[in-house]
Amino acid sequence: MKKRLHFFQSVHFKIAMVFVLLLLISVEIIGAIFIRELEKSTIDTFEKGIDSQVEQLASNISVELIPTDHEEDGDTNLKRIVNEFAKRDVLEVRVIDDKGIVRATSDANQQAVIGKKNDNVLLNDFAEKRKELKDNDSGRRVYINVQQIKSSTGDTVIGGLYVKSDVESKYQEVNNTALIFFTASIIALSISLGVALLVSRTITKPIGEMKQQAMRIAEGDYSGKVEVYGQDELGQLGTTFNELSDRVEEAQGTLESERHRLDSILTHMTDGVVATDRRGKVITINEMATGLLHTKTEEALGRSIIDLLGMEKTYTLRQLLESSSDQIIEISQPGYEDSILRADFALIRRESGFISGLVCVLHDITEQEKNEQERREFVSNVSHELRTPLTSMRSYLEALADGAWEDKEIAPKFINVTLDETDRMIRMINDLLNLSRMDAQRSPLQLELVNLNEMFHFVIERFEMMITSTNQNYRIKKDFTQRTIWVEVDPDKMIQVLDNIMNNALKYSPDGGQITCSLLETHNNVIISIADEGMGIPKKDVRRVFDRFFRVDKARSRAMGGSGLGLAISKEVIKEHGGTIWAESEEEVGSVFYISLPYVPVEEGDFWE
Repeated sequence: MKKRLHFFQSVHFKIAMVFVLLLLISVEIIGAIFIRELEKSTIDTFEKGIDSQVEQLASNISVELIPTDHEEDGDTNLKRIVNEFAKRDVLEVRVIDDKGIVRATSDANQQAVIGKKNDNVLLNDFAEKRKELKDNDSGRRVYINVQQIKSSTGDTVIGGLYVKSDVESKYQEVNNTALIFFTASIIALSISLGVALLVSRTITKPIGEMKQQAMRIAEGDYSGKVEVYGQDELGQLGTTFNELSDRVEEAQGTLESERHRLDSILTHMTDGVVATDRRGKVITINEMATGLLHTKTEEALGRSIIDLLGMEKTYTLRQLLESSSDQIIEISQPGYEDSILRADFALIRRESGFISGLVCVLHDITEQEKNEQERREFVSNVSHELRTPLTSMRSYLEALADGAWEDKEIAPKFINVTLDETDRMIRMINDLLNLSRMDAQRSPLQLELVNLNEMFHFVIERFEMMITSTNQNYRIKKDFTQRTIWVEVDPDKMIQVLDNIMNNALKYSPDGGQITCSLLETHNNVIISIADEGMGIPKKDVRRVFDRFFRVDKARSRAMGGSGLGLAISKEVIKEHGGTIWAESEEEVGSVFYISLPYVPVEEGDFWE
């Protein structure tokens, strides 16, 4: 809906206001300068006239201050002279002698001070003074002139003359002049406003007609023409506008032809193409792009490309325009398979360099990205699996560095453990590489008859040392059967399994929590359990925790170094041993991981042939 234009918003009114404001500013500047100079000139003339008169008065009354036998006659003459001098602009004239005695004053209210010591501080030192002050009694501005009275020879000060003049009246005269000037300015501005409105009308009328024609052109109607009123600049503009209308009509036809050809090209492209305007709104999208984005053409047109590609949480249009680099986009919609697209962005620039839009070419890289993701996850998993033995080695090495190397009994043991951990890490890398291969080839088990009690104790002791070295508050509780259990297992791989579960128990348990490690036997099986007091696992995810690369909480697992491969490795190892592994968990309470291995009791005599 077209918004109605008010008179005060129109160019007609604005042109008139520009003329009036220019006139107002000019008049005010001239008036300010004129009034300022008038005030300065008036006050300077007044003060100079007073100064000249005061100097003459001081010269005239010097004779009357000379001591004589007829002092009363002298005072009478002084009074007559100061009264004659006190004209309309002079408020007070006061005369004192060299002894500081007031000899005469023109102020009828101050006659009592005659013959007394002077009380006016300005006359105490007989120094010449000229200043403008504000009178305390009347509140008006006054001009003070203090003049020395000298002897006829001019070398001796015989008294002082004090003259107070009314300078406020002069300021009032200047203010009256300013008021007259202001009134005349208001009248002139009113007349100028009317004239400016009439003049601006002749300018804005052709502009208004051009506006109406421009609106018709915007709606696709090129038949109208602007009426030309004369040969001035506005007339030439109207003629140019009519020519422009004809050229726009021709360009529109060419543009439509080019658009049809472009649509034909985009339709047969094997990549998805999306084009936008400078605001990021989709203006063109081909069928391949709608298929990749699982949308329809009518739904995509006019939509923000940021929203269409699902990038609103990570990018703004400005950031996209500034970077214009390749982006990886994950498309996930109900009813469709998840897919991964690579979006190549390019700016649409005019010859002037102005950015008028954006082009995005979409390539389906779902399979390629899946392979890359598996590779990245494999690297992450390797890091995860190597962390525990490296931490254990560091504990032993720190102990050696702190002085344990001097102990002939402990040092060799620590070094041997460190070497064993190094060898085990190499074997773990080989196992991880084997597990990552899609053909699922596995290396054969290196079975040995192992004291399971001692092996489990060995694993727990390493974690206890790690807890101590890192100043953590975890507690490990052992609940083992009293009977020695001998089982035929691959010790390296079983230690790897126990390390994985113990490491997870520590990671997901709160500081100060308890880890309970149990070992018991049944008729045909030996059961190992490791319980923690951590966050627990949701019921729907308990069965999936042994899947490869599965994480219950991806963000938290990454933060803690988890890869989702450790339990998968453990499951494969236990499966190769003919056993089973499972978990029981309750959220916010904790988790328990169980390992069941086949067990055939071994008698002591079986160790001897």
